Amino acid sequence: MATVERKKKKIVKTIKIDVDKCNGCRACEVVCSAFHATPKNSSNNPARSRVRVVRDPLANIYVPVYAGEYTAAECAGRDRYTIDGKTYEECAFCRASCPSRDFFKEPDSGLPLKCDMCESDPELAEPMCVQWCLADALTYEAREEEEVEEGTPEEIEIGLESLANKHGWQKVVDTVARMSKKE
Repeated sequence: MATVERKKKKIVKTIKIDVDKCNGCRACEVVCSAFHATPKNSSNNPARSRVRVVRDPLANIYVPVYAGEYTAAECAGRDRYTIDGKTYEECAFCRASCPSRDFFKEPDSGLPLKCDMCESDPELAEPMCVQWCLADALTYEAREEEEVEEGTPEEIEIGLESLANKHGWQKVVDTVARMSKKE
């Protein structure tokens, strides 16, 4: 198996979260689900959102979390965090889509969702959740980093095979086809 090594610059896009500013309005969830609907803005289903707000309204605790990478394995650590006297499981703040919970999964197919920073044509200056956050709890940051990319085509095949084994080839093909449609 040949390893290919290349150096290239990449843009790292992140959303910084200021939990002290979040008021729990969930506008980020609404606009994200509408932006990712097919056709765009045709429906609003927060279960399709790539951002979720962990909420405890009685304690005035709101923590936005956006979807990260898919992981096929469940977490080994089950730490608990106490914020203002309320105890939360580590899963509440995890960005991964994993087998142990339903967050960040496509409701119809069960396939994992990942925040794509609202990539579209034409490109947006900021993701929709950042644009619609009136409390300024979400801020967008893009920075350039140099990376050494090592990988093999076989790794991509292993990842696709893993998804197909779990969800079936037809679900993977249908989801990729739906996601690749340009409006």
